Amino acid sequence: MIILGIDPGIAIMGYGVLEVNGNRYKVLENGVVTTSSKTKTPERLKILYDNLNDIIKQYKPDEFAIEELFFNQNVKTAITVGHARGVQVLCAQVNNLPIYEYTPLQIKQAITGFGRANKKQMQETVTTLLNLSEIPKPDDAADALAVSLTHAFSQRFKEQFRMN
Repeated sequence: MIILGIDPGIAIMGYGVLEVNGNRYKVLENGVVTTSSKTKTPERLKILYDNLNDIIKQYKPDEFAIEELFFNQNVKTAITVGHARGVQVLCAQVNNLPIYEYTPLQIKQAITGFGRANKKQMQETVTTLLNLSEIPKPDDAADALAVSLTHAFSQRFKEQFRMN
């Protein structure tokens, strides 16, 4: 199974493409798509959509996992990032991908076993779990791999539950 994980954003969208075969995980690709704050929002949304669509066409993921948004301060930023996240979900839907959403707390618990894990703990654990030689950069790419892994763990748990 190939999972495409997304760390949503308008300025930086992280993505992680993970191949899952039983208990083995292989990173096929990870990185970010960036847009400039000097570009108008509709154009930024199109850039995100087009790039994500290209990633989907190239890697042909079986499932799409995305982090849910959590904001407690800047409402304007939350709305703009919400627009970007909506475009990212739409792109998955247009490509007929099953869509799974995970909260930041669920991701931290799945990856580290601790819902209040900090960024460094998350990055180090993702690096270890995926047997990578170094922490994925930038942070958004590492976060997207964490989303992919969370979904892989969730699906494995569901399969085990069905078997028992």
